[in-house]
Amino acid sequence: MASIESILVPALNHLLDGEPWAAERLRSHSGARLQIEAGPLVLALVINAQGQFSPCDTTSPALVTITLPADLPVKLMVDRDNLFSSVRLSGSADLAETLAFVFRNLRWDAEGDLARLVGDIPARRTLMTLRDLSAHCLGSTRRVVDNVSEYIREDSGLLVNQVEIVNFGSEINRLRDDLARLEKRVASL
Repeated sequence: MASIESILVPALNHLLDGEPWAAERLRSHSGARLQIEAGPLVLALVINAQGQFSPCDTTSPALVTITLPADLPVKLMVDRDNLFSSVRLSGSADLAETLAFVFRNLRWDAEGDLARLVGDIPARRTLMTLRDLSAHCLGSTRRVVDNVSEYIREDSGLLVNQVEIVNFGSEINRLRDDLARLEKRVASL
């Protein structure tokens, strides 16, 4: 747990350093405790007077609890836009609203951080290459998933398509009606 705190808390504070508006919003909630739950991992934080996060003990009650979904790593890579819709916030409405706004709008200036290490032009080109590579990998993954799902639906016979299901239902209804007519004829004999 201490190793997670030693990574996450400085990373969150680094993001807040790059966005002064976020620290200003959090400053009004100085002293408020929050708890982030991600499965078995629990991270307890307090908002300090500078509008940043500091670790605190988990024994004191939290004003807000943030529960992260189990598939967080996958959503973070694949579907970041809908990530926040699956996060649950409970507790103080005012603090929860502030945290939701800050986390939703907090952005990492990766290019700025990389530029401090290697310079502006190499940082820009490196990030452009990484974005292109990421888009290519996601596109390839989507095409593979589409091809596999099409194979399973159309060629393998493992799944039945909707038209066949509707036709099957219609045939069963017709057969039931025919059977009912036959039973009436047999009963009349």
